[in-house]
Amino acid sequence: GYFQNPTENLNRVLAAIDAAIAADVYVIVDWHDHNAHLHPARAIGFFQEIARRYGQQPNVIYEIYNEPKNGYSWKLYVKPYTEQVIAAIRAIDPDNRIVVGTPNWSQDVDIAAADPVVDPNAAYSLHFYAGTHKEKLRAKAVKAMELGATLFVTEWGTCEASGDGPVDTAS
Repeated sequence: GYFQNPTENLNRVLAAIDAAIAADVYVIVDWHDHNAHLHPARAIGFFQEIARRYGQQPNVIYEIYNEPKNGYSWKLYVKPYTEQVIAAIRAIDPDNRIVVGTPNWSQDVDIAAADPVVDPNAAYSLHFYAGTHKEKLRAKAVKAMELGATLFVTEWGTCEASGDGPVDTAS
């Protein structure tokens, strides 16, 4: 709803961030847009505002592209967007954690790690659901870490990615 009513929804975000800071907990400011690279200026403006207000707070984490859709190329779309948004944040906040989504619903961490963004405090988002994502996704995570990437699991579950199904205790 941010695009339809930016002022009202920004105020909601600010209230949530303020509450997290007051409770002394970490807060992930998540740009949950599966097509973010199609409108980087809106994300940049949003994160510049967040960085100006909260960049001095060590418990604020920026998640700049949550779950790029399957089929969006890391090299052609996601990485260039990521580099633009990181540069805008770093101009204001030089050191808070930035979590970077990867194609295929934040699962292609191995592809991103093979062609990384340059930022000492960036991590690649991995989404893992035990009932859906098996050894193939675990292998992608291992490969990314072997390439030197930092991973941050910002979504996980014990069931299927849909939220349905039984708890997969074996996985």
